[in-house]
Amino acid sequence: QVQVVESGGGLVQAGGSLRLSCTVSGLTFANYAIGWFRQAPGKDRYGVSCINWSGSSTYYADSVKGRFTISRDNSKNTLYLQMNSLKPEDTAMYYCAAARRWYPGEPPRLARDYNYWGQGTQVTVSS
Repeated sequence: QVQVVESGGGLVQAGGSLRLSCTVSGLTFANYAIGWFRQAPGKDRYGVSCINWSGSSTYYADSVKGRFTISRDNSKNTLYLQMNSLKPEDTAMYYCAAARRWYPGEPPRLARDYNYWGQGTQVTVSS
């Protein structure tokens, strides 16, 4: 049984930083692309940042480029998202997800390509 557990969310002032973590068990972590997605109330869930199986290829949504950094530690089955210069519009529930299958190159960017989801961690940025 695959389990995905996020942590690290919280309340922070604009301009502050948070580091999200995601631990995945029940699959061979190093074989899967992993992604961070977010969903604000009344809006669709979309990909914030994704990383391929080896960490050699990453994707960032335009809204977070230069502020967020994704990384993974395959020895610890853990994914990270360092979020700096946070803005009120970053407020959302953040979800970690593992891809449906092995992707040899760039990580997939769409939620439909991810099969294993965590429960989410709330990030709230106050102005």
